[in-house]
Amino acid sequence: MAGFLKVDQTRIVDEEGKEVILRGAGLGGWMTMENFISGYPGCEFQIREALAEAIGQEKSEYFFDKFLEHFFAEPDAAFFKSLGLNCIRIAINYRHFEDDLNPRVLKQSGFKHLDRVVAACAKHGVYTILDMHTAPGGQNGGWHSDAGTHIANFWIHKDFQDRLVWLWTEIAKHYKDERWIAGYNPMNEPADPQHSGLVAFYDSVHAAIRSVDPNHILFLDGNTYATDFSGFPDDAGTRWTNTAYAIHDYSVYGFPDSPEPYARTDEQHRRMKRSYEKKRAWMDEKGLCVWNGEWGPVYARQEYEGDATDEINERRYNVLNDQLQLYAKDRLSWSIWLYKDIGFQGMVYVSPETAYRQHFRSFLEKKYRLAADSWGADDKHVRDIYRPIVRLIEDNVPNEEHRKLYPYPVWTVQGRVARLARCILIGEFLVREWTELFKGMSIEQLDLLAESFKFENCMKREGLNKVLREHAKQAQST
Repeated sequence: MAGFLKVDQTRIVDEEGKEVILRGAGLGGWMTMENFISGYPGCEFQIREALAEAIGQEKSEYFFDKFLEHFFAEPDAAFFKSLGLNCIRIAINYRHFEDDLNPRVLKQSGFKHLDRVVAACAKHGVYTILDMHTAPGGQNGGWHSDAGTHIANFWIHKDFQDRLVWLWTEIAKHYKDERWIAGYNPMNEPADPQHSGLVAFYDSVHAAIRSVDPNHILFLDGNTYATDFSGFPDDAGTRWTNTAYAIHDYSVYGFPDSPEPYARTDEQHRRMKRSYEKKRAWMDEKGLCVWNGEWGPVYARQEYEGDATDEINERRYNVLNDQLQLYAKDRLSWSIWLYKDIGFQGMVYVSPETAYRQHFRSFLEKKYRLAADSWGADDKHVRDIYRPIVRLIEDNVPNEEHRKLYPYPVWTVQGRVARLARCILIGEFLVREWTELFKGMSIEQLDLLAESFKFENCMKREGLNKVLREHAKQAQST
């Protein structure tokens, strides 16, 4: 049986003090569903509510339960291990464990699939990290916080904060003896405008978890989407025990809005390296342990990018490889985003021939054309529609400082317009269209849709997996 991992200054080590470099991926889109990962519009709570209205509570619950069952199972864990990877970061939604209208009452059903996946990974020698990807009220303004708003209400309602501390206490009680869990990631991508609220939350959640679980590592994200540690305390190294600090190191060159195609120039290498080093500078100054909890490019798809697909993706694999070269020099632990989806970023993806991809094909094409998802969207078909809104703001708010609304610079004026005027708004109007595509389906048909996400019904992104496999071999040989 594996022993508990722990933080030893700048390193993660096993019970014998031997360094362990965690190399893995995020299991996103599963216990926190995300629109670009599984194809629905808007936020998870919206589509769950709307599907129950469209086909009834019983059938809706059946579909989502089968989706959870098939999305990740033992064949997934075995494949993951075969690449030489050793850690999966599991994104979870607080709503699986607590209802907003019945707060602080633990739903044991939330552990049903989580226990199963933790055990499947452990069987194949893969560590897991539990990542609270959503928080009550929303810890940031992203769709993945499942709050349906761009206002991060978690930071302005103490009860939201207290509820999450309570929930982490319950989760830690449940898993305190599970040695194949590397640790807990108490909050994904916080965006606290005051910075001090995040430190207070980390104080509270650290004390609560340590009261029931002294052994598991805590992985604490930096503020402003895991990029900013300027508000963190000088005594963090002693204040929060057995703790690593999480950055998210997405490179601009891995996305459709890259300033130019990635050509591996000296200047592009310099910019990539500088962005990474800036994010981890505070930890390096303090002698603390760094973990890269999210990073990685998105990829072109034949049905949308046509003949340019292979050329685009080859550049993206180069971005991936060059980031890994940086990480290898620092012996950095990392978790790429992400393991599985419907064809945009995953290491494996649902085959276009499956019932799910076929049934929602036209709807997915519409979502792509409207750039209705925030993540990595190519807005070329609607850019001219939203550009006047950006110009309207810029013309009427001439003071540039007044346009730098938090979470600037993660959200520019253009990015803010994209999230509010395009993604949130359009997503809301598409929700019922998505759910109505389920109407009239039998239990057998719903199961067939959910089975589309089984490993056996997925394709492998060979270019991505080849890079990961080769770097895993290099890491194992050093």
